[in-house]
This record gives sequence, C-alpha cells and structure tokens, in this order.
Amino acid sequence: MKIKTKTVEAKADNGSITGYASTWTREPDSWGDVVKQGAFAECIEKMKKEGKVIPLLYNHNENELKNFIGKVTDLKEDDHGLLFEADFDDTEEAQQARKLAIDGRLCKFSFSYNVLDQGTVTLEDGREANELRKLDIFEVSLVLYPANQDTSVVSVKSGKRNSAKDEEKLRQIIQLAQECLGELDDTDEQEDTDAKSKDLDTDNDKEQKDRLLKEADDILSKE
Repeated sequence: MKIKTKTVEAKADNGSITGYASTWTREPDSWGDVVKQGAFAECIEKMKKEGKVIPLLYNHNENELKNFIGKVTDLKEDDHGLLFEADFDDTEEAQQARKLAIDGRLCKFSFSYNVLDQGTVTLEDGREANELRKLDIFEVSLVLYPANQDTSVVSVKSGKRNSAKDEEKLRQIIQLAQECLGELDDTDEQEDTDAKSKDLDTDNDKEQKDRLLKEADDILSKE
C-alpha cells in the first residue's frame, strides 16, 4: 500500500469537508508520480456497486480509533481531479480537525492506495515520471504535509454540530433559565428596597442566569 497526497472544502451537521484527494497535474509529486485521469474510475464504480464506505482519517493513522474522524460520502472524477465529500464524526478529535481545517492550520489531503497499473511517461518538458494509471483507494486523510504540493483550501463550512440530545439539553437549560428569571422579576417587585445584601445576591443570580441563557442560545444557533 502506498500513500499519496492532495486538496479541500467543508460543511453539514457535524461538519463536512469537500476537496480533491488527487489532481491530474503533470508536475510529479514527492514520490515522482503523476496520476492519469481515469485512474480511479473502476474503483469508484466497484465501490458504488458494493456500497463500500471508506474512512476519513487523520494523518493515515488507522491504528487508533480516535483518528477515524469521518467517512467519505461521495467520490468522483472531474476535469481537475478526484473530488470527494466526507462527513465529520461527532467526536472531540473529529471536531478539532474540522476547526483546524476551517482556520487553515490543517488543510491538505492524502490518500492510501494500491497500484493496479502504472508506467513511465515523458512529460512535456522532457522529464520522465511514473504515471499511475489504475488505482484502488482505501482511505482519505486530512494531513499537514502532503506528497503533492499542488494542494490548496477551496472553502470550509461548519454546519450545525449539536446532536439532537445536546439540543434537547440546551433547550431545557434555556427553559429553566427563563423560569428562574421570571421568578426573580417577581421577587424584585415584592422585596423591600432596604434589604441591600439580599438585593445584591439577587442581582448576582440574575446576571449568572442571563449569561447562561445567552451562552445556551448561542450554542443552539451556531452553524
């Protein structure tokens, strides 16, 4: 099995990412390889027939489950390269990888593969390179150091990342906070203005609950 590198974009519920796992550039990568357009065609067709899903990994590390950060949901060739889409998992590691992709600190792709057909090719400038003509792909990875330097971020979108369970908990928090604030408003109208220490405690409680309400609402509306 060999490892090859390439490009980005990202979206969805836990967040998803779109990019080019390979491109048809005729500039040899750090392995001295170029990929021929159509190299993935048979592999893609076979995966679709079998319903096979390949993982999105962090840095090709399949030895630890925490490095399985998502799954590839779409894979196709276009005029530029091998375009894929993948959904991030709802795990701490996956969400951290998503954040790093968004701010550009982790913004390259690589892929693991087997070579089924290859051969020497002469490029336009006279150099020779190894042309990968038929490949089986096993995984796509988000990496820091790509083999192919012809990679760049297209765009990154987060999506709504809270699970239904989290949203229900947050709604309960908001409801509780609203009830408490309502009770505090009623209490403020009835309390003696001379009870300064009690008023101070009440004001502090109200400030805390106002902050809780705002934070919970921000989380629910985050996309």
